[in-house]
Amino acid sequence: MDVIAPIADMRQWSRQALIAGKRTAFVPTMGALHRGHISLVEKARTLADRVVVSIYVNPTQFDNPEDLAKYPQTLEADLAMCREAGVDAVWTPQTAEMYPDGYCSFIDVVGPLTDKLCAVARPGHFRGVCTVVAKLLGVVRPDVAVFGQKDLQQCLVVSRMVGDLNIGTEIIVAPTVRESDGLAMSSRNRRLSPDQRARALGLPRGLELARQAYRAGQVTSLKLIEIVAEELLVHEGVDLDYCDVVSLKGFKESEFADDACVLAAAVFVDGVRLIDHVPLAGQSIPVKAD
Repeated sequence: MDVIAPIADMRQWSRQALIAGKRTAFVPTMGALHRGHISLVEKARTLADRVVVSIYVNPTQFDNPEDLAKYPQTLEADLAMCREAGVDAVWTPQTAEMYPDGYCSFIDVVGPLTDKLCAVARPGHFRGVCTVVAKLLGVVRPDVAVFGQKDLQQCLVVSRMVGDLNIGTEIIVAPTVRESDGLAMSSRNRRLSPDQRARALGLPRGLELARQAYRAGQVTSLKLIEIVAEELLVHEGVDLDYCDVVSLKGFKESEFADDACVLAAAVFVDGVRLIDHVPLAGQSIPVKAD
């Protein structure tokens, strides 16, 4: 497995793969890898001859400097996981080269994809995401890139940006991977103590209870949101950042839910921010009884 840092070296690696007629799949990450990331790598391996993983904690997508400072970084363990998963190259770009002094170019996606949920809760977040993804794709030049469905809004925003800018990379969205208790896998989970983790389970549990209520005939979005809030806010130190029913048809908030809707939420557990969502007509979340 090749471990690459300079942009020029990553460009050269990609150029050689192209000359050799090899199809390349790309999995961008911020490190602190877990089984969910490896599932993306496994999907990527089915789509291409070579797989590249990037590990880079992108500062421009953080609206809170403290959150950036606390983001877990476990490079040596990440490299071992990538090696075991059969990754061909890991790219670890450096901020000094990604955003040199005087850097002033950013990408914004406007419209319904970025006027709600995480876009409102984290101003500038998707501006930073789109900018770094465009830069990563421009260097790696992959045929396909794989993202995780847990970050649903991010997947939609990136897909739109790639299409609008004619970047040419196919965007594939792989299913959310969950722990046995239903908590969506996330690098931020590492920051949870056992007690905090137990309280965090209110998020997938609340989403699943709301999904069950929808399947039983409850279509009023406010009622579904209340189910999630009631499951979360009984726990001290748990704050609801947002919770909303959004239709994937136009990505608009819906007063009444239907099968095209997802219920999305973000919470803070003693300051650790977690996001999750459930398609109301989709599969159940395997949560355990409280």
